[in-house]
This record gives sequence, C-alpha cells and structure tokens, in this order.
Amino acid sequence: MSDQTMSRRDRLRAQTSAEIKAIAMKLMADGGPDAISLRAIAREMGMTAGAIYSYFATRDDLITTLIGDVYTSAVDAAEAARDAVPETDPGGRILAWAQAMREWALANPEGFRLIYGDPVPGYRPPDDGPGRQAEARACSGLVGLVAAAWPTVQARQPEEGAYDWADFDPELVAHVRKDFPDLPPAGIAMTLRVWGRMHGLMALEIYGHLRTAIHDPAAVHRDEMHDLIASLGLVS
Repeated sequence: MSDQTMSRRDRLRAQTSAEIKAIAMKLMADGGPDAISLRAIAREMGMTAGAIYSYFATRDDLITTLIGDVYTSAVDAAEAARDAVPETDPGGRILAWAQAMREWALANPEGFRLIYGDPVPGYRPPDDGPGRQAEARACSGLVGLVAAAWPTVQARQPEEGAYDWADFDPELVAHVRKDFPDLPPAGIAMTLRVWGRMHGLMALEIYGHLRTAIHDPAAVHRDEMHDLIASLGLVS
C-alpha cells in the first residue's frame, strides 16, 4: 500500500470523524446533551452502526473527544488573547482573557454548554484525557492571572487567615502550591470570584436569558469586566 493511498485514507477518516463530531454537536443543540447517540449520528450520515463504531467505540469515547476539542479551542483562544497583552499589564491580561472567552462562547454556544453547562447524562469522563488537560490549562491560566495581579490586589482582599488551604479541593491546592508558591489561600478565593464574574453574564447570554432584557449584552459584559478590574485596583 503506497504512502499516497494511506494519506488519502487518513484524510477521508479525518473528514468522517469531523462530520461525526459536527453532527453530534448539532444533535446536542437541537435536543440537549442526552440527544447525542452514535446510532442517531449513523442514521443522519447514512452509515451503519457498525461503521460508525470503527470511529468511536462508544458514545462516551465521542463525548470525551468532543470535550477535548471544545475545551482546547477555548483555552487556545484565551491564552492567545492574554499573551498579546504585556505581562506588565495584569489588568489588561484579565480583560483580554475574559473577552476572548466570551467571543469564543458566542461562536461555539453548544461547545460552551458541553463544558460549562449540564453534564451529559450517564457520562463519566476518564481520569486523564484531553478534556482534563485543557481544564488544567484553563485553571493554570486563571490562577496565573490572579497570581500576576496579587502584589497589587492583595491589600484589597480579606484579612490574612480568612481562608485556609483546607477550604479548597486538595487537588486544586496541590496544583496552586506547586505552580504558584507565593499565592496564599485567599488567592484561590479571588480566582474563583474572578472566574464567576467572567462567566456569569456570559452564561446568561449563551442560555438566552439576556435576549429580552438588553439589545447589546457585550456592553454589559465589558462594563462588568472593567468594574472587576477597577475593584481590584488594577489600571488597564
């Protein structure tokens, strides 16, 4: 078998895999995460169930791949936006991350729902996989934003001792203490607050709760992020 034949086969397989994933996201958009099924995808593509199983052995394998693809693309966008802003501007980097995540979510609403919305019924993610890796990158990115701002914002945070390492998930604590050794427990609490403010209005928008309330949700999200930066004493 020639290299050219193998290359063509690989291309066709990649195209079919991409179509399977696109249809899975469409099914989810139309009927929620429970609507994703290999048999339903096979029917839509005119394939047999046996043929589609040669691409994804189980529905959970497909979900794992989808989550990995979606989460990775989200973090890629956020990291690229952050890195376009100088490290000397921690407030600007927070704003860039937030704006990139909103733009990504609007362009990929089903993907946002898949990683930040209701869990897929019956799905159990593997302990190690592309979704977990992307989640770890997102966590590092957010904590890193706070760690970079901490010398400026720490005076505005709760008094020392308000939070303890035992208040947080041990795995998260181990990650933070390894990669950001100068960040105290209050820094994790601040990271969670920053994350909540970034995603709160975004989630309301993606799930359609702002449509009847305001014509320009982008303005409200932008103002919320600028208010966040101002509340932390950061200037961008």
